[in-house]
This record gives sequence, C-alpha cells and structure tokens, in this order.
Amino acid sequence: MNTTVSRETLTALATIATSTLTTLLYKRGLRNVFVQGARPLRTGQRMVGPAYTLRYIPAREDLDGVDAFLDPRHPQRVAVEEIPEGAVLVMDCRGDTTVASAGSILATRMQVRGVAGIVTDGGLRDATSIAALEIPAWCSGPSAPTNLIRHHALDINAPIGCGGVPIYPGDIMVGDDDGVVCIPAHLAADIARDAVEMNRYEEFVLERVRSGASVIGLYPLTTEENRALYEDWLRQAS
Repeated sequence: MNTTVSRETLTALATIATSTLTTLLYKRGLRNVFVQGARPLRTGQRMVGPAYTLRYIPAREDLDGVDAFLDPRHPQRVAVEEIPEGAVLVMDCRGDTTVASAGSILATRMQVRGVAGIVTDGGLRDATSIAALEIPAWCSGPSAPTNLIRHHALDINAPIGCGGVPIYPGDIMVGDDDGVVCIPAHLAADIARDAVEMNRYEEFVLERVRSGASVIGLYPLTTEENRALYEDWLRQAS
C-alpha cells in the first residue's frame, strides 16, 4: 500500500514516545510492531521517517568475496546512494550480529544526503564513530567484521522482516531511547492524532499520581469522578 504521510503527521510523531505508539497500535490489533533487539547507539536521539529497506540473505563464498564491492551496482552501495532524503534505512539481517550491516563511512554518506536514520537487527561497525554522528542509528550491537562474511545484499525497497517485524517500504519508523516502532503508513495520521490526546491525558494522570491519587479508576479512566476532574483540567489548561 503506497500511502503518502504528511509532514505535519511526521512532525507530530517525532514528539511521541514509542511506548505510547505501541499502545495505540495494540488498540488497533497490531501487536508485532516493535523492532526486537534494536538499541540506540546514542541515547537522547529521536527519529521519524518512511522506511527504505535493504534485505540481506546468507552469504555464499563464491559470490561474496571482498571484491564484491567493486561492483558499482552492489545493492548495499546502491541503497546508500538512492535512499530518499528524510527516509530511514531499515536493514533485514536475520538478527545476525556476528558481522556488521554497515559502518561509519556509509553512515556519514547517508547523513550528508539527509537520511533520517538507520535501523538494523544486525550489527554496526565503527559504532563509536556512528554514535558521534548526527544521524541516529539503532542496531542489535557493535560488530567489527565486514557484512560480506555473513550477508549477501539482495533486495532494495521490498517488504522485509527486521527484528521480527514485517516492514513495508513507506511504513513510518519512529525511534527513541526505548527502541524503534513501525507504524503502517495508512494508520500514521490517525495514530499521530490519537497520540496527542493520549499524551495530554497522561500528563493529567501524572499530576494526579504525584499528588497522591490512586491509579484505579484513573489509569485507565473508568470513573465519572476522574472524568469530571480531567474535563475541568482541560478547561483550565486551555
């Protein structure tokens, strides 16, 4: 499904925690949206953008020698050069962290090209150098060996699985310190709208809890008393 997500929606999603997004997606019946194993190389970064995918299959010795990179159409290099500005490179490494899926030179090239982020369920080499860049990156761990040892880059911008999550090109990837969530593109606007309301209510809840209120009947909201308090809080905040 090819759905264009507005800049307004992306801007809103950039402010929403992945914990909130996973809850809202769960309410719509989507349970498997959080990329397992992908951790930020540096905390405090945020990421949002449409997925641009790269799929690796297991390497084969007669195809994946070190001279494979001499081919100017090597899919990994092509992906780095053709990923659109503002997109997120999402790599399917089958959860294999024994080798890297990219390194600091490719990450730097993508930063210069305006790429929004890097997500892989495999490893990244030169992890300290990538962490020092402006482009945010999530991976399953640092790994020094070159990808050719274990990976054969194959499909570009096709459906993949990353960290156990099905990811289609154009799905919206959102990352924070907890990890990365994948939002189907056709749901992004609705999720962004509902997330703003959810954040507003949780702000009210935190104020109440800090003042000594019980979470029962408050979180989730199930009593008329708390509903009236929330509506009054909204009026005072407006």
